[in-house]
Amino acid sequence: MLMHYDRQRRVTTIETMDATDPETPAEPPAGLSPGDAGYRRIMIAAATAGLASFNAMYLTQSVLPAIHDGLRVSPTTAALTVSATTGMLAVAVIPVSILSERVGRRRVLQVSVIMATALSLLLAAAPGIGALVGLRALQGIAVAGVPAVMMSFLSEEIRQEHLGRVMGLYIAGTTLGGLLGRLVPSSVLEFTDWRGAVLAGGAVAFLLGVVCAWALPPQRNFVPKKITLRHELDAFRRHWNDRRLVALFILPFLMMGVFVSLYNYLGFRLTGQFGLPEAVAGAVFILYLSGTWSSARAGALVAKYGAARVLVTGVALTTAGLLLALVPNLVVTVVGVLVFTASFFAVHSTASTLVGQIADRDRAEASSTYVMSYYLGSSVIGWLSGYFFQIGWVALILTLAALQISALVLCLLSTSKTGRS
Repeated sequence: MLMHYDRQRRVTTIETMDATDPETPAEPPAGLSPGDAGYRRIMIAAATAGLASFNAMYLTQSVLPAIHDGLRVSPTTAALTVSATTGMLAVAVIPVSILSERVGRRRVLQVSVIMATALSLLLAAAPGIGALVGLRALQGIAVAGVPAVMMSFLSEEIRQEHLGRVMGLYIAGTTLGGLLGRLVPSSVLEFTDWRGAVLAGGAVAFLLGVVCAWALPPQRNFVPKKITLRHELDAFRRHWNDRRLVALFILPFLMMGVFVSLYNYLGFRLTGQFGLPEAVAGAVFILYLSGTWSSARAGALVAKYGAARVLVTGVALTTAGLLLALVPNLVVTVVGVLVFTASFFAVHSTASTLVGQIADRDRAEASSTYVMSYYLGSSVIGWLSGYFFQIGWVALILTLAALQISALVLCLLSTSKTGRS
């Protein structure tokens, strides 16, 4: 859900036209604008790409207690059905991003969204936890093409003055897709088991994926890039030698790990401590919408107060929200999760934008490194935190709060030379 795009990838030739055709223009066509053929389709594709891929990505998170009961596994093992997906996405996102420079963005997007959502339909047939985790790992590889490529595709195909609107549709789609992936299965749990719930959510994801693959218009402004191992290694080495970028790469690892950990085990807390039915407990994911609101306003806050203040305040608020979740009261816990969620997305939006501002060259490589760290944290911390949850809710929250304090230090490091940028 990164909030910036790579202007370095603007191109000078056309992939889909025959250079020998006398009717081929000497200059590439301008990006799409409202009223152009394909503009409405690209808007539909942007929205459904986020809806379908993030729906598929988080399909099992809201039904972890049901998987725990149905397959007789520990909460930590059940959480592997989330960590396997985000972990393999983290591993695949950089190779897929590089692949798209050769074979084209549209082809990668179409294959990614169809394969990832089609795999959703197979989850309900998994005979055991091993097969379920394996399928979820394959989904992570398949879905990687969307976050790796979609923003580059849009920045190449949309006129700059209209890009913000279409990019906003994609970002909103990722947020709402994550919500649907959690809310649909948890709602269906009232009538069926986890298999039926996951199948219902998977069917929604697959239908959205088909719409996205159909709606993606042909590329007009893409040219294959010659990829060399030396250039890519030099780009990554340069980024990792920048102290501020290193801080911004580690920051999403910690914060996304804390975010996923909280939501992985929150359902167990709501059903166990407060006695809520699983379907009602799953409704807590509606709080995810607060992230849509806060991420959309983060840019205005940065312009007014500066990136450093937004990052530091945001991390401080996430920590405060976590500590509120220690209170053994349902209302206070929900308020704490609300504060945490809204603040998390404001921080994520600001940090991802800073990556694009600090990395003045090879921004695609910097962005993909940020995305890799984001989902790697989701996988690693989201799984390991289960061992602290087995000790108790207090142990989990205090551990996550300690990670947030570490993130606060990283915020200070990452903004020490950016001022009010």
